[in-house]
Amino acid sequence: MSASGGTKAIVAALVANLSIAVAKFVAFLFSGSSSMLAESVHSLADSGNQGLLLLGGKKAQREATPQHPFGYGRERYIYAFLVSIVLFSVGGMFAVYEGYEKIKHPHEITAWYWPVGVLVFAIIAEIFSFRTAIKESNQTRGDRSWTEFVRRSKAPELPVVLLEDLGALVGLILALGGVGLALATGNGVWDGIGTLCIGILLIVIAIILAAETKSLLLGESAGLEEVEKIKAAVVDGDTVTGIIHMRTLHLGPEELLVAAKIAVQHDDTAVEIANAINAAENRIREAVPIARVIYLEPDIFNAEAAASGTAPV
Repeated sequence: MSASGGTKAIVAALVANLSIAVAKFVAFLFSGSSSMLAESVHSLADSGNQGLLLLGGKKAQREATPQHPFGYGRERYIYAFLVSIVLFSVGGMFAVYEGYEKIKHPHEITAWYWPVGVLVFAIIAEIFSFRTAIKESNQTRGDRSWTEFVRRSKAPELPVVLLEDLGALVGLILALGGVGLALATGNGVWDGIGTLCIGILLIVIAIILAAETKSLLLGESAGLEEVEKIKAAVVDGDTVTGIIHMRTLHLGPEELLVAAKIAVQHDDTAVEIANAINAAENRIREAVPIARVIYLEPDIFNAEAAASGTAPV
């Protein structure tokens, strides 16, 4: 997986979530807090999700085959989509069920210092993981807002880790609030309410992740900046006089397909056109290095057809 895949952020989140999951489950055994049980399952699911992201990055590096001539770059999108499913089912739905049961059958929290101590430890660990994800994201985010980065990023790992860590931090605060209110009032219903809120939060995050990764799986075009660079690189003003129409498609986060019909002069020879196409491909790869699969089809531009609106745009 490339640096833009955020391997460091994934590993940091994996280490944090595994340690937190163990601590939360121990706290649940000693205190009987449903928030702790829901949070331990949440952290365990997150750990599995980071494992899925690492596995997807590894599988995406396989060489192209006759059966898959464009390679396996989209494996990263597939495993990111699986993460949203795991987060929804194992994390969100379990927490909703556990919260409902605790509200219906509340019981007092014992050994309160276990859940409180573990939650404080978990918040510190998640802050470390979230900070690493933010630092890694800033290297590729540029001047985009965080919302735009999550929605437009072609590499799914960092948005997934960012949303998971954000959800984990908010979930820990909800769990701490539920446990705190349950201890202050002596009413275990508050613990169940905290658990229910955690479940709803995880389901919302899972839906957002599923929507974004679904778009990547369907196939997204290059960003506007890359498209403009490609257009500028294609035309040389001599043999290639314009672009009749062009399509781009991400075969993976770091692999872009470019297909375009280019306008050439009617009296150009085949050798001149072939040399112009080769030169245009080199310019495209220089301007946008991830443009690795390029197909340029020459055609004679018809000015009259373009003026009447019947030519392809």
